[in-house]
Amino acid sequence: MALTRNMKGALFMACAMAGFTINDALAKSVTQMASVGQIMFIRGALATLLIYIVARRAGASMSLHVLKDPLILTRVMCEILGSITYLTALSLIPLANAASILQSLPLAVTLGAAVFLREPVGWRRWMAILVGFLGVMIIIRPGVEGFTLSALYVLGSVFFAATRDLVTTRINITTPTIIVTLLTAAGNSLAGLLLIPMQGGWQPVSLTMFTVLLLAAAMLFIGYQTVILAMRTGEISFIAPFRYSSMLWAIGLGIIVFQDWPEPIMLLGMAIVMLSGLYTFHRERQKKIAVEA
Repeated sequence: MALTRNMKGALFMACAMAGFTINDALAKSVTQMASVGQIMFIRGALATLLIYIVARRAGASMSLHVLKDPLILTRVMCEILGSITYLTALSLIPLANAASILQSLPLAVTLGAAVFLREPVGWRRWMAILVGFLGVMIIIRPGVEGFTLSALYVLGSVFFAATRDLVTTRINITTPTIIVTLLTAAGNSLAGLLLIPMQGGWQPVSLTMFTVLLLAAAMLFIGYQTVILAMRTGEISFIAPFRYSSMLWAIGLGIIVFQDWPEPIMLLGMAIVMLSGLYTFHRERQKKIAVEA
């Protein structure tokens, strides 16, 4: 059976979530050995090298004229800021907690499309967005002992990631995906290098740490490449729910690797966020079907 564009986009999104979440777990495992900047630099440099080799072997055009495109530059900058805030949060809180807050990203994308791109959003989807962010508040629990500033880092990463995704859908389709991926990885590496002196300087790199970051770079490459393919292949309203597959990876890896068992209150907030997001996608598809009818 031939796959439709939406089915291909969904598969790309599922692969992207697996790649990103495994990368997150690997990066978190070395946050006690080096600063966020050093992790970004080493991982980004390895990912850039890997992507460059793949791009050359694929015969992709390596012209840097794409740097003149403000959309690509904006995407790279959002990716950098998102990486800084999310890695900082990962160094402070359990993987599943950070990932559960990140599940509000589809809601943030819908909100951004309505506010900044003037896309029509009905009252039902507005209610779903509000309920979803209520779920986020349950997860971070402001005003109680369980709340930490690290939750705000994740919310910051949600903002930057939502902006990145909105920008990605508007990048010229003729721009090779591999080039966007290469520039994103290179930008992260350069930003990490600039951060190192401000975060305590360079720390010794053991063979174990290097191997972990090499694997993280490979997972990052898979995530970068497939999420861009997903956004450019299928309809956002169809493929976006597959982002939630990352929670299965986050909870599983959190338990197996870090022995972090999710708290019931976190699971409740996560369920509210996910159900709100799924309802939003459902309403968006219903609206699209009505328009095409």
